Amino acid sequence: METKKQQVFTEIMQGILQNPYTGIIMVDTEGNVTIINQTYLELLGINEEDALNRHVTEITPHSRLPEVLQTKEVHLADHWRVNNHDTIIYRMPLYKDGVMIGAMGQSLVLDAAGIRILSKKLRDLEGQLAQYKDVISSIYSSKYSFADIVGVSEKLQNIKQMAIRAAITGSTVLIQGESGTGKELFAHAIHQSSSRSDNPFVRVNCAAMPDQLLESEMFGYEEGAFTGARKGGKPGKFELAHRGVIFLDEIGDMPLAMQSKLLTVLQEREVERVGGNKPFHVDVQIITATNQDLQEMVKKGTFREDLFFRLNVVSIYVPTLRERCEDIPLLVNYLMPKLNCRMHTHVEKVAPETLELLGAYDWPGNVRELENLLERAINMADYHRQACLVPAHFPYLANLRPAAEQIPISVDNLAEAVERTERATITRVLAAAGNNKARAARILGINKSVLYRKLAKYELIN
Repeated sequence: METKKQQVFTEIMQGILQNPYTGIIMVDTEGNVTIINQTYLELLGINEEDALNRHVTEITPHSRLPEVLQTKEVHLADHWRVNNHDTIIYRMPLYKDGVMIGAMGQSLVLDAAGIRILSKKLRDLEGQLAQYKDVISSIYSSKYSFADIVGVSEKLQNIKQMAIRAAITGSTVLIQGESGTGKELFAHAIHQSSSRSDNPFVRVNCAAMPDQLLESEMFGYEEGAFTGARKGGKPGKFELAHRGVIFLDEIGDMPLAMQSKLLTVLQEREVERVGGNKPFHVDVQIITATNQDLQEMVKKGTFREDLFFRLNVVSIYVPTLRERCEDIPLLVNYLMPKLNCRMHTHVEKVAPETLELLGAYDWPGNVRELENLLERAINMADYHRQACLVPAHFPYLANLRPAAEQIPISVDNLAEAVERTERATITRVLAAAGNNKARAARILGINKSVLYRKLAKYELIN
């Protein structure tokens, strides 16, 4: 026997189904029609017996309800023409106890005047939404391309090609490497080179976020989910990244409990807000990065093995700066104009002996350390109104050199010392450039004709 609550619910449902201005059709998970009201039957010009238990495409060949069943997406306010009648239709998946049981289409049937009024309101709303989308795009957008990843070394070129391939395929990417090597640059560049470049690029620093906030930030929360929850709830990073890229930086610092939840998202491509019971389908490319050895963490039990396998689809190891020291002159030439522009300075040259000094250092902080030391040196040079960086502007590096390796600089042998350093630098850069003179000249920052004169001077032409 029905309870009072069930009776009220049944009466409400009957009222909705009998609404003469709303056409309703429901299908099961196979796409077969389970419910269709009289308004929609009249729109189609058929009887109920002709519709029930038949596949929806048999009675409306262009129906998009099968698409809703597949993608689990909600279609809001779609203009749909049925038998010469203009309708505004809403399509949505139907759930029971968190499991999808079918989909529903609801058509609002209006006369011509009603359609015009509603269309105008929808256009106004679309204009407002476009403004919000522009704001979101400005916040969640990638800032770097592959052109910003500077270097001619073979190792760097190989991983750039692999990253470009990942941008094309949309595969999950795991970027590994020491701190300061440029892992985040690769994540940005993959997004910019992919078909998702017009959609959000959302970065999450797993190490910087407190454990208790990580879940609500990643997956969002519903209103009233916890004390202090924002009215109306809040979307998580995965929702914001829908149809774009989510970049999980420092993935090795993610707590085990969150690793389990992330694994579920990777498997189901669905997220559920904290305090909610409705899953959201998300279409995202996932890029992760870490400076830790995840395989070693798996052995120690601090990182889930099944999650590691899910993340390690396309694996990119960004080489250290000491592994591609031939790229240092190129990086210096690339960074100097940027630093001068940012600091409003005019230190534009680098002495050959300075490049020799930079090339001899092992760079534990990699490219980030190089940029920081260049910035410090430019500040020092600009303070003394000097336009060229010399070893004295890098006292930390100069002091690390053993005394036997330091070039004695005096009034008597200055010219000889400069020539010796210049010859050694040209020889090393030529070798790094595969004896390609044009490339070597670009690395050294000089004209090719100047390089040929110096090659003749030092008898290096072969």
